[in-house]
Amino acid sequence: MLLTGPDGLKALTTAYENGSALPGFVAYNLETVQGIVAAAEAHPDHPVLIQAGSSPFKHAGRDPLMRLALDAAATSTARIGVHLDHSRDLDEITACLEAGYTSVMVDGSHLPFAENIALTREAVRRAREHGAWVEAELGALPGDEDVSTNAAAAPAAMTDPAQAAEFVTETGVDALAIAIGNVHGFTAEPVRLDLDRLSAIHSAVPVPLVLHGASGVPEPQLRAALTRGVAKINVNAELRRAYLDAISAALPSALPASDTVTVWSAGRAAVTEAASRVISTLT
Repeated sequence: MLLTGPDGLKALTTAYENGSALPGFVAYNLETVQGIVAAAEAHPDHPVLIQAGSSPFKHAGRDPLMRLALDAAATSTARIGVHLDHSRDLDEITACLEAGYTSVMVDGSHLPFAENIALTREAVRRAREHGAWVEAELGALPGDEDVSTNAAAAPAAMTDPAQAAEFVTETGVDALAIAIGNVHGFTAEPVRLDLDRLSAIHSAVPVPLVLHGASGVPEPQLRAALTRGVAKINVNAELRRAYLDAISAALPSALPASDTVTVWSAGRAAVTEAASRVISTLT
């Protein structure tokens, strides 16, 4: 079931009110989409997001991956939203909204503050016309969305609570992604979130907060974030690693027979298992 219109935003706000989190799982291909859907169907009481966004589009193509994610969500028995992650392009945002995406993330974090506000405000205007909710980002996350680089967070890039309050007021966004020591991808040392900063942001901002780079964050840190306003958690590297580990293990026996189905199935099952673990952690 595709979480369209008010149902999509309600999934986010309900998580916010309950101290849980809506998991946003990044999908790159058929098997990762199917793996995410299977995990969602195994946890029917907890909605999830398939994040088919700007970075995966570079691999799979925007229209094929967009259609795949939307069709998989619409035909599933689970409650699933389809989310555009990390988009800097208003035309791309509009195309996804017109196709039926239930939410979008406009990423102006690389821009000066005033320009970020202007870009985000326009994305919000366009999303409202399609009944979708909007996530934006303030602060900068180290690391790469697609490859773990062992990057470390820079304190100067973290989100300022007072600036966050102004940003939300000026843009009207429904959710705010913040930088509090989180990093895209796995890191050499465990990530430590600045929970005091997160508490200050939560006190200053009246909307749900979003934690990107949740893969590899220790579970006690994640649970502490849920008590401080984080209501959406993005997971990418954890699924990628599970997928690649499973494929690597299946290859030796599959190669002599050119058995691609066994390899793809192993990857899909690993994504389902990893996503299921995340869902259980966030409930």
